[in-house]
Amino acid sequence: MHIAIITAGGAGMFCGSCMHDNTWARALMAAGAEVSLIPTYTPIRVDEADVSSQHVFFGGINVYLASKWRWWRAVPSFVRRWLDHPAFIRLATRKAVSNDAAQLGQLTLDMLAGESGPQCEQVIELAQFLGEQLRPDIVLFSNALLAGAVRRIKQVFNGPVICVLQGDDIFLDSLPESHREEVMSVLRERVRDFDGFITHSRYYAEHMVAELALPLDRFHQLPLGIDLTGQDGQPRPAGDPFTVGYFARLCPEKGLHLLVEAFSRLHTKHPRTRLRIGGYLGERDRLYFEQVRSQAVRLGCACEFVGSPATQAEKVEFLKSLDVLSVPTVYREPKGLSILEALANGVPVVQPAHGAFPELLAATQGGLLFEPGNLDDLITKWESLLLNPDARLRFASTGQMQVRERYSSQVMARQSIQLLESLTRRSETVRP
Repeated sequence: MHIAIITAGGAGMFCGSCMHDNTWARALMAAGAEVSLIPTYTPIRVDEADVSSQHVFFGGINVYLASKWRWWRAVPSFVRRWLDHPAFIRLATRKAVSNDAAQLGQLTLDMLAGESGPQCEQVIELAQFLGEQLRPDIVLFSNALLAGAVRRIKQVFNGPVICVLQGDDIFLDSLPESHREEVMSVLRERVRDFDGFITHSRYYAEHMVAELALPLDRFHQLPLGIDLTGQDGQPRPAGDPFTVGYFARLCPEKGLHLLVEAFSRLHTKHPRTRLRIGGYLGERDRLYFEQVRSQAVRLGCACEFVGSPATQAEKVEFLKSLDVLSVPTVYREPKGLSILEALANGVPVVQPAHGAFPELLAATQGGLLFEPGNLDDLITKWESLLLNPDARLRFASTGQMQVRERYSSQVMARQSIQLLESLTRRSETVRP
């Protein structure tokens, strides 16, 4: 079975969705499938072996310029191809390119316009590549905002085209009001071109059914999966000091400011505690981060910012230094990869009771939930683990066991192949 996964690069940052797509592709390959992981916008950035192709479709620089200047399509093709070279895109996106939704309303509309918009040449290029050169059995888009390309693709490709939904609403909700309503209207019409949808949680399927005005019977659920290679942390007694950890993007959506405020209160009551914070910091969030860091100054050496681990081994070492992990997201998280990674290394979690977290903790029994936004409740849950070491160890041990049994990349690959084969067979019975 040949599976094509169209992923979206994160403009030089570690992006949970494209990292998971890479893990997914590697696991499918190991399970015997032929997989083509095709990046769009920018090359992907991962902390494991990168199996994506070198060719970047819808190169971010060209997409931006074609949307900004209508005459850009008249520029000689060799110039535009040069701007799509992965090395040039990486160089350009180190500082200059923004993926802030507040600045990308018109570009989003142009992308959704597909074959009738300023990106029509890129749409044709991807369609011809899939339908005439690659010829996979099934195409998976990991980003609904690429839906504008699907109509043209289905003119030259007869297999199923599926959309994996894993956080599109976060971007959509950040669009300026001047564009959001129109974007949603066009998107709801365009996503009907997909043959089905995949989510990683029941919550997110139900949420996107309402957002996109789609029937629930078009949705399928697959578990998340993480590569357990090198994830060698083990449940252990809590350290002294007791260490609370955070591992996610350093941004307001992930609730870093809430974490620091809650920990400050915990530290006042229990001085033998410390906070370790790791994750990627993007240009958009530098001012926010400096504000949070200034609030953390009063904690002194009890609060440590470790930056973004460059490799999986560094990430695992960071997780192993924690006694509990919390990412108190403000938004409703559709996945929760960092939760699985913590549990895989024997670290229990305390998470807000919204989004995918209740499902993950019900399945893994690896921690506690707190009322979203209620910092007193978050502190109480931390204290329950601090003051009851046996309970903390039970959460750590049970959570690790369940992640290894239910959320490994091998389990994900096996269930994926079963689902994708059934979708392919179903497509063959429907289409001539």
